[in-house]
Amino acid sequence: MSDSGLSDAALSHFGAEVAKYPADQKQSAVMACLAIVQQECGYVSSLSERIVAEYLGMAPMAVREVTTFYNMYNQQPMGKYKLNVCTNLPCQLRSGGQALRHLEQALGVRMGETTADGLFTLQQAECLGACADAPVLLVNDRSMCSFMSNDKIDELLDGLRAMERA
Repeated sequence: MSDSGLSDAALSHFGAEVAKYPADQKQSAVMACLAIVQQECGYVSSLSERIVAEYLGMAPMAVREVTTFYNMYNQQPMGKYKLNVCTNLPCQLRSGGQALRHLEQALGVRMGETTADGLFTLQQAECLGACADAPVLLVNDRSMCSFMSNDKIDELLDGLRAMERA
């Protein structure tokens, strides 16, 4: 672990990302560096933002602007499984709101909250780019789940819970 609170491996990954750009444009790696922080820590804290800013030679506010603009960066601790439900108009017209309500009921939380066991955080997403597959969920910013009926939502939750018990 480095003095920054990030692992030496994370800082090494920062270097690999910065190396992809000309030396005078290392700020271009800001999104990749924030993703590395989130992968390691689970979220991007204000301390992490300052570390990234210092590493890239940026103003801390410039890094903060990136963190707060994109919903893929968690700004607080999340459950192990972050479930983003698209609630944009096309998805709403194809049961996106119903999927969100079903998840709220199944998990016993409201949008923006984390279950008491720390397993699930439920969030709203603004367009996941899969309107034809609505309703859609994005799990941990990586796995897109399409055509999410109540039964499919229940299967997903059961599967994620089963992985925790295994």
